[in-house]
Amino acid sequence: MIRVEISDNASLPLVEFDPSPAGMVRPFAGRGREKAGVRLPQLAVLCFFGEVVDALVETHQARVLTELVGEHGRHPVYEVILEGTPIAVFQPGIGAPLCAGFMEEAIVLGARTLVACGGAGSLVDSHVLGQVIVPDRAVRDEGTSFHYQPPSREVSADPAGVAAAEAVLTRHGVPFVRGKTWTTDAIYRETPAKVEARRAEGCLTVEMEAAAFFAVARFRGVRFAQLLYAGDSLAGPVWASRDWQQALSTRARLFRLAAETCVELGRAEAVS
Repeated sequence: MIRVEISDNASLPLVEFDPSPAGMVRPFAGRGREKAGVRLPQLAVLCFFGEVVDALVETHQARVLTELVGEHGRHPVYEVILEGTPIAVFQPGIGAPLCAGFMEEAIVLGARTLVACGGAGSLVDSHVLGQVIVPDRAVRDEGTSFHYQPPSREVSADPAGVAAAEAVLTRHGVPFVRGKTWTTDAIYRETPAKVEARRAEGCLTVEMEAAAFFAVARFRGVRFAQLLYAGDSLAGPVWASRDWQQALSTRARLFRLAAETCVELGRAEAVS
């Protein structure tokens, strides 16, 4: 295991957790959108696959509700109907800070049950391209989660979200594995030593958002689940891309499963 020694009396700002629910900067402050009557459905899917979101629009299965906006561009929020239930769908960006910010904004606009679907790098050689993974814990090797939960090495997923994902996957006969993921901020610092260390502590995958998603959901008191598929591989001596972004049918299927998981989790919340 890699260890870092902190010099004499040094402390890291990252561990100075403040549990106050209100920050000085609030979602949409100064933009007036919360006063304009914009409300999202209580169910929301955060879909990392841009081509899947585009297909919903092109096939007229979605209508625009609003936009989430940053300096990098605009992220439309769409409404789709599944089993008669309205669901908000949007691409949440990449990386924990941006995704957590958009998640916060979706919550402010009314989302209460959220499911994310995306790809992840596989750390184990048993994962074929497209293997579905349900993360139930995340190693916090990023910064965002520490602003939402006290310092710890790991953060756990919402148990109800994990159960809903497992129920949907089982119902459809989709093989899946459940386990720990490694959330990092730095894709170009996934060194061989770190990969081996994370694998040794039980991580199945590496990605950039799960720890933050889990922490935000817990802090804001909303339901959350995540579905990942094994994309590129870090299981061998060299990185293998496996053309993971071209697994279009896998990505489309994972979105449908995520949407159904969102409905399942929303129903469970309604009767709890």
